[in-house]
Amino acid sequence: MKIIIIGGTGTIGKKVSAFFLEKHEVLIAGRSSADYKVDITDQESILSLFEKTGKVDAIVCVAGEARWASFESLSEEDYYIGIRSKMMGQINLVRIGSKYLNEGGSITLSTGILADDPVVMTASAAMVNGAIHSFVPAAQLELPAGQRLNAVSLGLVEDAYEKYKDYFPGHTPVSMEKSVNAYAKSVLGKGAGKIIRIYS
Repeated sequence: MKIIIIGGTGTIGKKVSAFFLEKHEVLIAGRSSADYKVDITDQESILSLFEKTGKVDAIVCVAGEARWASFESLSEEDYYIGIRSKMMGQINLVRIGSKYLNEGGSITLSTGILADDPVVMTASAAMVNGAIHSFVPAAQLELPAGQRLNAVSLGLVEDAYEKYKDYFPGHTPVSMEKSVNAYAKSVLGKGAGKIIRIYS
């Protein structure tokens, strides 16, 4: 399979990329230090990416940001960071990327536990994660025949535990093996319109 991984050099993305590289052709895209440069907040950048890669069998997005801050301090512009990046960035990957998928191809987006179990300072991040959870099954209904769309929603992963553990009191970190397997299930399985939740 020819797989493009957006965000393939990040904490989770590099483990996902390593897994698929064992048996597949993997193209890694990101804002920097990647085979292909892409800014998912810019739909022209997304279009340029796929013009360069050509047709692919799978698109995996492990990218997207949102502002973490107290609800009281979040401005309207702070919310738009997540809307432009993690929400519309991923939606535009589906809108544009679906035209570059081979027959039977799949798209996998990334969200997280905040959509279902938010913690303080995550009103914006939880909002955009929840939006993608609603978007995936709805968009799946109208994708071209044979194309599959899923999202992987992870809890706090082991490799980010030390950095974020104070935000997630009482949360059990998710192993990197379980995290990678969620993406394998989405790309290599047959599920469509699913939110693959791995929270512990």
